[in-house]
Parts: sequence; C-alpha cells; structure tokens
Amino acid sequence: MDVRPYDPGRDADELWALKRAFELGLGDGTGSDDKADRYAAKVTDAYRRRYLDWVDRCVADDERCVTVAAPEEAGADEALAGYVFVLPEHLAMIWDAAVLNEIYVRPEYRGTGVADDLVAAAVALAESQDLPLDRLVLDVDRENDRARAFYERHGFDHWGEMVARKL
Repeated sequence: MDVRPYDPGRDADELWALKRAFELGLGDGTGSDDKADRYAAKVTDAYRRRYLDWVDRCVADDERCVTVAAPEEAGADEALAGYVFVLPEHLAMIWDAAVLNEIYVRPEYRGTGVADDLVAAAVALAESQDLPLDRLVLDVDRENDRARAFYERHGFDHWGEMVARKL
C-alpha cells in the first residue's frame, strides 16, 4: 500500500467518494433512521464543493494533514483504499490538541493493515505539531463498538465526552 499525502489534482474525486462513504457510514448502524437520513441529505454537490475547498486550504497549510492509502498496483483509475485527515497545527487550539478529524477505509481493505498505517501517519503528524496538550483527539460514536475497539488498540482512551445541541 502506498501511504502518501493527498494530491488535490489527482485524488479529489476519490477523496470525495471516501468522504461520502464516511458520512453515510456515520448514520448507518449507530442510530435511528432519522440519523441516517440526516447524514445522507448532507452529502450534496454543494457540500462536496465546500468540503474539497476546505481540504485544499488545509493541505495548502500542511500537505501531510490529509494522507491517502493507494494500492501499489493502482492504475490511474484505481480507487483509493482510505484516508486520514488531521487538522493543521494552526487549528489545534480547537481542543488544545491535535485533532484526528476523519479516518475512513473502504470495507474491502478493513483488516489488512491500511487503517493501522493511516493511524501511524496521523500520530506522526500530530507528534510534529506544537500543541498546548500532547494529545491526539477524535470523536467516536459511543455506539460504534468496532471503531472504539480499533482506537483502544492504538492507545486511545476515554477523555471527556462530547455533547451537542441541535441548532
């Protein structure tokens, strides 16, 4: 697997496909049908443009903040296996720590070590950032047992709890 920085000119369509699958997965199996419907309704063309523009701004700040995993035998049209997105250092004040914003691996690559490689890239980037607190944080749905077990295996532990209010 080739784990490398995201290239906006080469990877944008594939990153969007992964991001869309990530968003749809957030609503699948970890909540009510209403949750799934809200996430599905969010992934519009307008959201795609906003998301990819934001990714471009983050990558311009630090090209390592979005890392992709590409099959080594991949041709130009081969799908990416997954990605990880750590917020650039200048946004660390959000949590006073490095923020693992997103990680997603296509189902067919789960259990192959791709996610482990992406987490290693995220940790390496976080360790290089100048942070108020030496931590890498992320939000995990409490109902997603598979994800929680994965993060625990990588040394993450419970540190507070996020709450939200509908606007």
